Amino acid sequence: MSVSTTNIYGNISISDDAISTIAAHSAVECYGIVEMYSRGAKDPITDLLSKNAFNNGVKVTCEGDRISLDLYVVVKFGVSLAAVAETLKQTVKYQMEKFTGMIVQCVNIYIKGVKI
Repeated sequence: MSVSTTNIYGNISISDDAISTIAAHSAVECYGIVEMYSRGAKDPITDLLSKNAFNNGVKVTCEGDRISLDLYVVVKFGVSLAAVAETLKQTVKYQMEKFTGMIVQCVNIYIKGVKI
């Protein structure tokens, strides 16, 4: 599945993999985020060797030209979870809209772990 829109120059279609890569890169750049959390119940070794291992912590849902994101993250111990989650939401929404030109309807954050 992908998100698409049309403008005066033609059609623009962006794949879910491209969207999840942008979201994952934006997320790990935020202060307090240690890594993306793999949502699948796969073998950890297979997960690391997968070509989409970085994107496993992102679920993309597209409806027309609107994007909804679910981010599964591991945060740094000692940070304010509420502050990190709010910053993460705003940063990913801004970066996604800037890069794709599409509307981000919502960004849901799921904190799956804490690391020292």
